[in-house]
Amino acid sequence: MEIKGHSAIVTGGGSGLGAATARALAAAGAKVALLDINEKAAAEVAKEIGGVAVACDVADSASGEAAVKKANEAVGVPRVLVNCAGVGPAKRIVGKDGPMPLADYERVIRINLIGTFNMMRLVGHAMQSLEPLADGERGVIVSTASVAAFEGQVGQAAYASSKGGVAALTMPAAREFSQFGIRVMAIAPGIFATPMLTALPKETQDSLGAAVPFPKRLGQAREYAALVLHCVHNTYLNGEVIRLDGALRMAPR
Repeated sequence: MEIKGHSAIVTGGGSGLGAATARALAAAGAKVALLDINEKAAAEVAKEIGGVAVACDVADSASGEAAVKKANEAVGVPRVLVNCAGVGPAKRIVGKDGPMPLADYERVIRINLIGTFNMMRLVGHAMQSLEPLADGERGVIVSTASVAAFEGQVGQAAYASSKGGVAALTMPAAREFSQFGIRVMAIAPGIFATPMLTALPKETQDSLGAAVPFPKRLGQAREYAALVLHCVHNTYLNGEVIRLDGALRMAPR
């Protein structure tokens, strides 16, 4: 699918992978709606790229419905959805203070997995109303998994569970949406220079980057965004989870 002239929704668009993706889509000619629980951050990026910022709690049904409706009215029904909203706190199942509070686990699952599913169902429904393009395609959905879905580390039980769910969701969703000409993909990033990691000391960042076989550095958000654009462009990509990790395989800790 050619991106120019079409509309797109990016969740978590106010920072990190989402912001980079919104910039890349806008540069390619898309009209972009940035959904984020931090509307101020989304508004700053939206102003930069000529997009629209919409406040949204992706894990909440009513908030998601209202945000998608507002985005559709502002930029048009999207042909592209990129799910980047997520959290990644580290906590052991049983730590020094006892068992992990169940609410902490639930929060990660709700935002990362249920939030992805919520936006997929809402935007996917809207996409079905679009006229098919010349090749029969109506839209593309790209979600964000993680290498933790496959090699979750100590302290990543909640995060790995949520991202494993995103990975497992991809194929059945692709099969279900295929009748409407909507493709579903997921990207599983390795260690990326997102705000969470760049807040760490430089020595720690260098140490993490050195663990990557090649190139020996943290991934850049623009590299994630570039792969999103390729997923949109390449019509034969469907139902796959693509690792973007420099051949990294995570150690237990």
